[in-house]
Amino acid sequence: MRAPARAAKTAFPARRGPVASARVNDEKILVTGSAGHLGEALVRGLRAEGRDVVGLDLLPSRFTTATGSITDRELLRRCLDGVTGVLHAATLHKPHVGSHDRQAFVDTNVSGTLALLEESVAAGVRSFVFTSSTSAFGRALTPAPGEPATWITEDVVPVPRNVYGVTKIAAEQVCELVHRDHGLPVVVLRTSRFFPEDDDREDVRTAYDGLNAKVNEHLYRRVELQDAVDAHRLALARAPQLGFGRYIISATPPFSPQDAALLRTDAPEVVRRLFPDQEAEYARRGWRMFPSLDRVYANDRARADLGWTPRWDFRHVLDLLRADEDVRSPLTRAVGAKGYHPYPHGVYTRP
Repeated sequence: MRAPARAAKTAFPARRGPVASARVNDEKILVTGSAGHLGEALVRGLRAEGRDVVGLDLLPSRFTTATGSITDRELLRRCLDGVTGVLHAATLHKPHVGSHDRQAFVDTNVSGTLALLEESVAAGVRSFVFTSSTSAFGRALTPAPGEPATWITEDVVPVPRNVYGVTKIAAEQVCELVHRDHGLPVVVLRTSRFFPEDDDREDVRTAYDGLNAKVNEHLYRRVELQDAVDAHRLALARAPQLGFGRYIISATPPFSPQDAALLRTDAPEVVRRLFPDQEAEYARRGWRMFPSLDRVYANDRARADLGWTPRWDFRHVLDLLRADEDVRSPLTRAVGAKGYHPYPHGVYTRP
């Protein structure tokens, strides 16, 4: 969901009886934020499996069943009729910080999540997956001058940088509270960046080709959309056994913590050692490696607990480049770029 929450109403099919046994796994899934990058991808993937899916968003789309606010409890009750699992991807994102006030972030990201959790409990939902963000780590991601790259695991304490991070952490805590109070199985997924638009930092947009920057990011802070969808589907299935869990969802990094110091001072040297073919491929394309990496997202816990095996790591992407193939998954190509705001500086609200 990519606009502030308001009390929008919509027509919705009348309440129905129990979920038909012909549905795959006898499940019906609600996906919030169904007009967004991840939400659309989730709906596409679930429908391809033959599952019954309800898509909810403020914006109409081919993947949106009901249009309205995530804070509209009457609408939520209708959307949750017969639903067994919820994938909650609706949110105001980091790029909205420059266009929406703090109250809008609280309304959508915190109040909306609370409303959906409580209505899910009342509806007897069996699995709830909340899409959070590695951006929630905030200032904890940036090492002090002279310090090695930060090795980011789920045990790192977030220090939110802006209202987006604050509301994501607050929503995570509400998820845990509702789990403890009501027993709703909830899995929180802190996803790294997967958007197809160029980088939100002007210095990176100026210095690097957009695809060059994204391929570099697969080393330490990016996840392919298909891999993110796979993680959500696994989390939905594992939630009843896990009860509550919080996981980093990012491409498997090729580094170890022992590489952290050199990654901060000379990242190209570490990459050359691990990928002897990288330099020639980059030279062929006129690309450059980032001179320094400030953090590495470790996904060990997600791979162990969820059984998640992300495919699009740097090795896989580099092999696709060498074969002159598209490095994006078919799902990424199908969803395409959506943008956030039509401003002179592209999709971002601040220059």
